[in-house]
Amino acid sequence: MITLFGHGKTTKAIAAKFSGQCQIFDDHFTEPSTDEYGNRLLPPSCFDPEQSDVEIPSPGFPSNHPLIVKAKHVTSEYDFFKEQMPFSIWISGTNGKTTTTQICEHLLQDKGACAGGNIGTPLAAIDEKATIWILETSSFTFHYTKITAPDIYLLLPIKPDHLTWHGSMEAYIEAKLSVLRRMKEGSVAVVPKAFADTPTLAHIVAYENETDLAQHVGIDIDRIHFKSPFLLDAVLAACAQKILLDTVDYAHLNTFKIDHYKIEEFHDTQGRLWVDDSKGTNVDATVEALKRYKDKQILLVLGGDDKGVDLQELFDFMKTLHVKIFAIGSNTERLASLAQKEGVWLSKCFILEEAMKQIHAVHTKETVALLSPAAASLDQFKSYAHRGDRFKELALS
Repeated sequence: MITLFGHGKTTKAIAAKFSGQCQIFDDHFTEPSTDEYGNRLLPPSCFDPEQSDVEIPSPGFPSNHPLIVKAKHVTSEYDFFKEQMPFSIWISGTNGKTTTTQICEHLLQDKGACAGGNIGTPLAAIDEKATIWILETSSFTFHYTKITAPDIYLLLPIKPDHLTWHGSMEAYIEAKLSVLRRMKEGSVAVVPKAFADTPTLAHIVAYENETDLAQHVGIDIDRIHFKSPFLLDAVLAACAQKILLDTVDYAHLNTFKIDHYKIEEFHDTQGRLWVDDSKGTNVDATVEALKRYKDKQILLVLGGDDKGVDLQELFDFMKTLHVKIFAIGSNTERLASLAQKEGVWLSKCFILEEAMKQIHAVHTKETVALLSPAAASLDQFKSYAHRGDRFKELALS
């Protein structure tokens, strides 16, 4: 019997693939029932580890949950589908995973590649005939993965994130690096130089930044038309193509379009610049967004669920800029205390509607209004997309 913990996209895909062979436990289930595929839906109190052959948690399912503690055969979807996995490229890090994954698929699609993992398509639903799986891989998934490893591993810089879930920055980093210890001879890992000495049988390509990486692997960075922070994403994806095919298709690479909600610029009828960076959910992402507009006066919408990270680095950086903060979300008071201590201007708005009202009153063609919250959205919104859409709606109203 296949046991699934959590009733999310990943476990639903497995349940659909193995109709009638699964039992799914979720805290929202209060009594036994059956899904449309004949799988049993059960409250956690019904779990019997003796009646389970394997337990697969949804990515992000708490590692200290009583079900995990009680289970005897916990594995990730990556380990579960190890035998079905073709040549694979895994992409991880803190910021830029989705963009790097998307660009990688864009470059290798004509070679039979398809993307999945954390990017939206669970492994159970990825095309089994694909010759390459390009997988955006979260630290949550790594926590539960003990056997499988990629053929190519692209690791973006690691910055503080998900510390509440992992318990510490050290545990978060360890999750990202754990894959290196499982990689085999002939595989390649492209990692920041800080992790170049991590024990592995893979060939290590270490980099300081996008320029350093491009020079190291023979990529002409001047032919890549992306700006930071997306330039590193593009170079990493090009690196995968270079490793596989010993060439880079610069013309095709430059046709890729960056997703919405990532430093997405637009203007209102008055010609004022607004920037939706709702996907900027941690300190490093917000710092990168601020860097782009460092020569302007920035009206910054900041705040939400900051996931317990240290925000000092962000405020140290903002002290060097001309920034006004319009704080929203559950950490408004925490942001206000930091701003007062560091001498940074801040208005306690608490909700986005109030922040946008105040910004409209002072925004001009000489300023930039930036939503880059350095926090998750679920304290007040359904998702980062919902937050970004509301920002655009209020900006243009």
